[in-house]
Amino acid sequence: MRILLSVLILGALLSAEAPIPRYEVKRATGRIVIDGTPDEKAWESASRMEFVFPWDTQTGARQKTTARLLWDDDNLYVAYECDDTDIVALHTERDDPTYLDDAVEIFINPKPSQTGVYFGLEMNARAVLYDYLMADARYAFKRFNMQGVKLATSIRGTLNMRGDEDKGWSLEVAIPWVNFEELAKRPVPGDVWTANLNRWDGVEPHRRLSMWSDPLQPQPHPHVPARFGQLVFVQDSK
Repeated sequence: MRILLSVLILGALLSAEAPIPRYEVKRATGRIVIDGTPDEKAWESASRMEFVFPWDTQTGARQKTTARLLWDDDNLYVAYECDDTDIVALHTERDDPTYLDDAVEIFINPKPSQTGVYFGLEMNARAVLYDYLMADARYAFKRFNMQGVKLATSIRGTLNMRGDEDKGWSLEVAIPWVNFEELAKRPVPGDVWTANLNRWDGVEPHRRLSMWSDPLQPQPHPHVPARFGQLVFVQDSK
């Protein structure tokens, strides 16, 4: 009886494992201006993904983050909207450790049949980019710089003014397809890539990591490509 009970409990735990999320990336119906404010009509068709908070041990505030994605012949577009009562971003140079600031990220694997190589973009609230090629989820080649990436932020509050109360910030980024061509051709409707989108929020010691797909790790750790969510490129913009 005890053995049977243990098997049933184990089965229940396995079935309760968070599923891999799936998101339809629709084609943009018009021009997108990268100004940090995703208010073009094209964004209206993009559904919002909301980030989850996998680790109760973290003491930072649980502040809401949503993201939307679109694509066209030239770029993958990502827009983040972050609630934030205290916006802090101190790093100012390309490839600075922006993940130590209030920052958002996207990890992109254009060839899901493998998980050994993917691309990382980490962008803070002042629109500073840290980009790299990641190997084996351990080695970040930050001397790799993506071509033609455009990003901008819009801040609803006062950057780096501790003690006042801010409202939030948003970020838009356009990533040209040429950056992925060694692993994959430009997507066509029906293609599936994998990715995870994350946010680092707060000031030490009260920091919190939230993300789209739960990596199912005991400690805060976002680099788990086997747990990236699916991005399905679709033509329909309705």
